Amino acid sequence: MLYEIWRKISAFLSSPELFWTVADNRFFLMRAKYATYRSLWLSALVNVPGTILHEFMHYWVGLILNARPVNFSLWPKRDLNGYYVMGSVGFQNVTYYNAVPAAMAPLLLLPLGFYINRYILPQLPMNLTNYILYVLLQTIIIENAIPSRADFRVAGMFVSGVLFYGFLIFALLLYW
Repeated sequence: MLYEIWRKISAFLSSPELFWTVADNRFFLMRAKYATYRSLWLSALVNVPGTILHEFMHYWVGLILNARPVNFSLWPKRDLNGYYVMGSVGFQNVTYYNAVPAAMAPLLLLPLGFYINRYILPQLPMNLTNYILYVLLQTIIIENAIPSRADFRVAGMFVSGVLFYGFLIFALLLYW
């Protein structure tokens, strides 16, 4: 009996009609996204995995560029203004050459999102379950690839580093 129920639910979720009804309805997707903010558990489902990715990018780039990570937190904490800080990485050796890359490290998640979109999505069968998982995964990756205000403050601590990396990016774009 349970197998029969599972088979009917699976057939319903895999039906092409249901998939196109949801995929073509942008209003439904917007409502589904904002519904996660009303529930602590749905919000955690979207934010905790992304926070892990975001903070690990800071950690690894800081470690590679000798910023010496000293603390690493993934648990939400309330700051002095009453807002929640989802996670943080503290560094002991922030200098002109590693401040910008360590602070902007989450931007390295964008190529991961592109890779999933370009090479993994076409391999999946088109059904509602895969579509929802794809949208959830891309949302997690893209929203957490955006550096926070604190990240921009750290990146701007050393004007010489900002100028150096700005010139480097300009030169790469000019001669690429």
